[in-house]
Amino acid sequence: MFRQRRPFFPILPFKSIQSSISLAFSLLILATIAVTSLISYRLSVRSVEINSQSYIEEVIKQVNGNIQSYIDNMENISLLAMTNKDVKYYISSNSFISDEDRRPYEKRISDLFQAILYTRKDIASIMVFGYNGRYVSDRRITTLDPGVKPQTQDWYVNAQKQGGQSVISAPHVQNLLLNESRSVVSLSRELKSTDGITAEGIFLVDLNLSVINDICSTINLGKQGYVFIVDNGSSIVYHPERQSASPQLVEPIRQVLATASGGSFMVDDNEGNRMYTVQDTNFGWKIVGVAYTDDLIANKGTIRNSIVLYSVFGLAICLLLSLLLSHRLSRPIKNLQRDMKKVEKGNFEIQTEIGAMNEIGQLGRTFNMMVGQTRNLMQEMLQTQENKRKSELQLLQAQINPHFLYNTLDSIVWMAEQKQHEEVVLMTSALAKLFRASITKDKELVPIGVEIEHITNYLLIQKMRYDNQLDYVIEVPETLLDYLSLKILLQPFVENAIYHGIRHLPDIGLITIRGKEMEDRIVFEVEDNGNGMTPQQLEQLWAGGPDRGDNGIGISNVNERIKLYFGDGYGVHIRSELEEGTCVMITIPKMV
Repeated sequence: MFRQRRPFFPILPFKSIQSSISLAFSLLILATIAVTSLISYRLSVRSVEINSQSYIEEVIKQVNGNIQSYIDNMENISLLAMTNKDVKYYISSNSFISDEDRRPYEKRISDLFQAILYTRKDIASIMVFGYNGRYVSDRRITTLDPGVKPQTQDWYVNAQKQGGQSVISAPHVQNLLLNESRSVVSLSRELKSTDGITAEGIFLVDLNLSVINDICSTINLGKQGYVFIVDNGSSIVYHPERQSASPQLVEPIRQVLATASGGSFMVDDNEGNRMYTVQDTNFGWKIVGVAYTDDLIANKGTIRNSIVLYSVFGLAICLLLSLLLSHRLSRPIKNLQRDMKKVEKGNFEIQTEIGAMNEIGQLGRTFNMMVGQTRNLMQEMLQTQENKRKSELQLLQAQINPHFLYNTLDSIVWMAEQKQHEEVVLMTSALAKLFRASITKDKELVPIGVEIEHITNYLLIQKMRYDNQLDYVIEVPETLLDYLSLKILLQPFVENAIYHGIRHLPDIGLITIRGKEMEDRIVFEVEDNGNGMTPQQLEQLWAGGPDRGDNGIGISNVNERIKLYFGDGYGVHIRSELEEGTCVMITIPKMV
């Protein structure tokens, strides 16, 4: 029992291999193009992001350099003040300057500071506060606001803590001078005495925020991008919206920078997808560039549309190629299937076309070999059947067995001894004609007249042998005598009728042979008034069983012989009843 194998692609709903191959190729191509397009799009976007990141880092680096240069210049100014002997002496705790002598010192120091201010418009003011209570600024007359104590200012306190290192303060409003205030960033440092140990006072330089604003406001990071600066306490030094900076603006910045140590990173929240680029300065500030990815990838939609367009175009080309390829691959299989259907209909002369000697070509070659072998086997089978039919015919022709011959010759001898010369001549002549018909091998089909003559001679011999215990009647119209029939067709049935039907009857047995013409066929009837048969005996007779006797003829063999020669529509039919007799009907076609 063969078990049906499951299909290789059980999910494909098509019975046609071309459709299955086309669908499989299409799905693979579609998946490949989709994955490739997605990867290409992501790589393109990533490439733009990396280039944009490099650009932003370079811009922030330049901003950092400008601000660092700006602060370095301020430190150089502080060094100039620290090394000026007038400044050092003026704020020294060891100096003894009267009120009258202070004025020249203050004028020289103010002139120095004014000269610096004259060359640097970005400096709001320069001041020195000595621990001895003296102070001086770039103003000729310096009037401090009595309500403001320098010692409480962050820039003052932090400078003391750093012990001589520069301190950059957060942006604040400087209101030390009376009736004067401005937004500045202060650079302060503690001044030391000549020995470098004793602290003498605090040097202060106030820087205008406008300079930082000018540096940062010219930076272009897209339509929405911007640069901002925070100090080491995460307070905003510069922000393009600093004037309107609210806690909602400042707090997210502080949260972002709380864990940022430098470099670039992405943030995606309600405000959108943004890239932060952070650089640390030498003095504790962080310069941060903010760029929105939608601005960085201005042609993001163009890239996406281009990839989609090329993908659709490539998909169409690939689908067309897949259809052509599947057709080319399935065409030999379809041709083979077509030829197999022809073989199913009985055409064993077909030879399928063999293309390339691949698996399909080898399958076609095997198919051709199989068809050829099947054709040869069928021819051999037909030849075998023909030989079998001829052998059976020869066997039937030899049915005058030795017993029949011995009994016939014995009857001739007995009649000769009884001086029945006419009967001897008659029986001898009939036996000679019977033998002549049996040994004739040139034709299998003979006229019905010849067959009637043959069966007449046979019945004549049998009637003379059984001493008039047998009688016969032959009723065949002369119109049937020219039609053709198989040679020795009736003798087996007459012999069976004699040996099985009437041989043991106490009365005279009668055998009647009739011939009838029915449309396109001829029907012979061999009827006897013998013992008849039971259904079981009739079945054994068909099977050629042992109950038919040594002299019997296999009825099934005769029936098979008729079917082999004329077809399944012809043959033998037997009707028999016990104690009533038997009637055998033989049907053959009309043949001339």
